[in-house]
Amino acid sequence: MPGLVIVGAGAGLGAAVAARFAREGLPVAAIARSRAVHEVAAAVRTQTSAPVLALRADGTDPAALRAAVDLAVDAHGVPDVLVYNAAIIRSDRPGDLSRQQHLDAWSVNVLGAMDAATYLAPQLARTGGGTVIITGGMPQPVSRSTSLSLGKAGVRALTQILDQEYGRLGVHVATVTVDCAIVPGTDSDPELIAEHYWALHRQPRAQWQHEIVHSTSTSTSTSAPA
Repeated sequence: MPGLVIVGAGAGLGAAVAARFAREGLPVAAIARSRAVHEVAAAVRTQTSAPVLALRADGTDPAALRAAVDLAVDAHGVPDVLVYNAAIIRSDRPGDLSRQQHLDAWSVNVLGAMDAATYLAPQLARTGGGTVIITGGMPQPVSRSTSLSLGKAGVRALTQILDQEYGRLGVHVATVTVDCAIVPGTDSDPELIAEHYWALHRQPRAQWQHEIVHSTSTSTSTSAPA
């Protein structure tokens, strides 16, 4: 059965998204650069009987990322969902970081998403379509989070570009914009946010939304016809 590939499968939101899809019986391939991805996969397995594969790859290394995706496809088939959840999240103001540090953040926050999407989206299109979701944030730029603000602005633009390229081929491209700190047990619990990813994947083409914003007070969405 086709399933989910999630890049950036950390212990918080990434694990919650992986578990949400696995509970629906979808095989999951969890990819992250840290060895903690194996702990995430093990935790998801305790909640479901769906196959869960843990793979290590750095999203800034296109060859390694493609190799991990290929292993996921070999194990579970071409997925019908790609989630890109990797990001560098830190506090920094204009001038705090070196040029190289900004480039490193951009590589994780934006270029990794583009590499993963442009590698998998054509495969999804050839097998009848699917869903690509990128985790967004910072709907309003904030000076104390400069690199993340720049990266998430890039994610929003990238989502629109990917929709122009692959939407006509049956690939639903969207972003879940997290406009809050993720805190378990509150209205910004990762499991609540994970529901948006599942909802986007389940939408009929005529009702595709391309952005859902989750904040501590409300969730809003943006729709555009395919």
